[in-house]
Amino acid sequence: MTQTPAPVRIERDGDVAVVVLENPPLNLFDGPVFDALEEVAAQLVTLTDPAAEGRARAVLVEARGKVVSGGVDVTFFRDIAEGPEPAQEGARLWARLLRVAQTFEDLPVPTVFAAHGLTLTAAFELSLACDVLLAAEKASFGLVEIVVGLTPSMGGPQRLAERAGPARARELIFTGERYPAAVLERWNVVNRVLPDEGFAAAAREYAQRVAAGPTVAHAATKQLVAAAVRGGARAADALVPEVSGGLFATEDLRGAVASFLTDGPGKASYSGR
Repeated sequence: MTQTPAPVRIERDGDVAVVVLENPPLNLFDGPVFDALEEVAAQLVTLTDPAAEGRARAVLVEARGKVVSGGVDVTFFRDIAEGPEPAQEGARLWARLLRVAQTFEDLPVPTVFAAHGLTLTAAFELSLACDVLLAAEKASFGLVEIVVGLTPSMGGPQRLAERAGPARARELIFTGERYPAAVLERWNVVNRVLPDEGFAAAAREYAQRVAAGPTVAHAATKQLVAAAVRGGARAADALVPEVSGGLFATEDLRGAVASFLTDGPGKASYSGR
């Protein structure tokens, strides 16, 4: 008997841990999907640990099917609203999902989200917790929670505000409209819009490229950017001596410097140590 694969799971592609969302036909988020996403987040912490044998050096999130996700199965919200303690249960849900988003955000390797089509609600919020959001030309995005009387609460509003500013974040959520990839690229929400044809392969190539870079230096970059977002440039400055100073003790830096002096720039290879 063939076992049905988990609706969210990890597949390896060399140094890249590929998080696959596959819950046909619309990749809706429901209880089992949220459970699987939570498990995957915990697995990624282990897989990207610097001490792990064969650690993943980048994470790519992709979805299978015509759309990335049609959003959350509304019956999931109905069951909470009609339960005995709706406010408390809702608070527990959001606390749990915020931990998932923060786990993705805090991984010590580059994280890339590949959106090939319609990307709504929870999937869009997960993409905002990733470092880089790649979108196909036909992709569109929306935080449409107003249709069920909610505000996005998996970190979407605040992370949109980080990327696009508070006015754009409010506009996008207040209207509940769907926005094309090109618009969100102009708003600095989407990093790059790529052609529809060959999009999946291009996203894999991008993830492989960042995975082949200096992994420890990438982790330092993430720490400094996060500190600047939360506390300003001076907060990041305060971390530089410790975070960036330690890079001089890495194999990657020593090897890259030797390569530069011997062969010129851009020819170094990195081990992630």
